[in-house]
Amino acid sequence: MKRIYTRTGDKGTTGIHGGQRVPKDDIRIEANGTLDELNCHLGVVRSLLRRYQGTPGMTQNATGIAEGTPGMTQSVDAISENAPRLDYRHKRADEVDALLHEIQENLMVVMSQVATPSEIREQNPNPLPEHLVEDCEAQMDAISERIGTGAFFLLPGGTPVSSHLQLARAVCRRAERLLWTLNRHDPVPEEILKYINRLSDLLFVLSREDMNMQDWPEERWKEFTYKNRK
Repeated sequence: MKRIYTRTGDKGTTGIHGGQRVPKDDIRIEANGTLDELNCHLGVVRSLLRRYQGTPGMTQNATGIAEGTPGMTQSVDAISENAPRLDYRHKRADEVDALLHEIQENLMVVMSQVATPSEIREQNPNPLPEHLVEDCEAQMDAISERIGTGAFFLLPGGTPVSSHLQLARAVCRRAERLLWTLNRHDPVPEEILKYINRLSDLLFVLSREDMNMQDWPEERWKEFTYKNRK
């Protein structure tokens, strides 16, 4: 059986697509490492969603928070009355899980593309999926139609799912900044730059949706005045 360790990186370099070796703190590696970090956070969110995917109508809500807290059903009678809403949470958790799974797979392709120098990118066997940006925008539009367009900066927090989606959003923003730095050294596909930008917005909208489903109040800071002027 082959060992998982190779010892090839013991001198501070790592390989990229095409066989070239670069320093481990090269901007290409920093960008890809941050995309990997983002992917891991999405995995945490999906693990939390598993609780929503249990039997709808349990006396403890999907976040596992004690009774009496916001978003918590408090009695058997209340559970019965709220059954349609609980069923919706259950169904929506399945949908969000599937969406995040697709995003995780997309990020693996994005990382493969980022790991490839532009001069040999056409040789990469992992093409970007079509309509990445459009699909993100369509998801955001559909959610915003259900819960309303957010007009405020929010303090990150709320439900466990919402909190981790906000953390993923912040990591996504960092990945975007690093990709633009890389782009100054070696062109990054425009579709990737746009996709990571839209993805951070989608994660924000998904975090708001989870709080909405759990009847959890948003902690607002200030209004998006710069957006509302447009």
